[in-house]
Amino acid sequence: MRMKVRTVAVIGAGTMGSGIAQICAQSGWETRIFDAFPESLEKGIGRIFEFWDKGIEKGKTELTDKEEWSRNLKACNDISEALENVDLVIEAVPEIMQLKKEIFIKIEKLVPKHTILATNTSSLPISEIANITNCPERVIGMHFFNPVPIMKLLELVKHEKCSKETIHLAQSIGLQMGKTTILVNDVPGFATSRLGVILGNEAIKMLSQGVASASDIDTAMRLGYKHPMGPLELSDLVGLDVRRDILNSLAESFNDESYRPHQLLNNLVAEGSLGRKTKKGIYIWDENGKKERNDLPK
Repeated sequence: MRMKVRTVAVIGAGTMGSGIAQICAQSGWETRIFDAFPESLEKGIGRIFEFWDKGIEKGKTELTDKEEWSRNLKACNDISEALENVDLVIEAVPEIMQLKKEIFIKIEKLVPKHTILATNTSSLPISEIANITNCPERVIGMHFFNPVPIMKLLELVKHEKCSKETIHLAQSIGLQMGKTTILVNDVPGFATSRLGVILGNEAIKMLSQGVASASDIDTAMRLGYKHPMGPLELSDLVGLDVRRDILNSLAESFNDESYRPHQLLNNLVAEGSLGRKTKKGIYIWDENGKKERNDLPK
């Protein structure tokens, strides 16, 4: 297995996939991004360039930086083209186990024998994905956080068959991306998702019970516990549907109904209020930020 990463493929051009592709390009690697849906690929590339343009406007980056990073980035409409002779693949498709399995079966057939295969999942078992392949030792979880270019944490998830070489390379990759890595075992919810969704679910329960307003609950955690973001605004940022799915997965994995999403969370998802990505969740979101909702579903 080669220990030098030169070429990376990112599978999935949604919010997470485009963010991962962006930091890979900024890290100096030839980065190919693929999505099965052309419109999603176009939107993903658009998000990357919008981020770079805003950085230039704010004086945080230079035009020459954008030009250099752009040369490293290539949009691919064909997965075979994206995977040709890559050193690292990072899959970032929706949290659907069957979909991830199908993609990993396809990836394994198209990449060299040295390629590291990573999945960006916040809750699905890595071992189940790894064991569908003939090379589980080269499969690892790389859980990024939204927004990927800004958040410094990278949660690496190792399963029983993951090799030490794969772990060390993943840690090196994280360092080159400018991330701080933590290494956790392959248990439901890992470390971050398990803690995060429990806090968020309790905050939603408190909101439903009228303990305090959404903004006051968030302020309590920001100022009282020095959290950079309150649990309710963070839930909106992550996506309420994502939070709901993780909670249900934990409840089933541990056979513990205390992990089930609060009914308010279920009702918000049912009405299509998923958070910032739909401009409406626990809060209403616009270009000026967020404001309280007075029409939360019961």
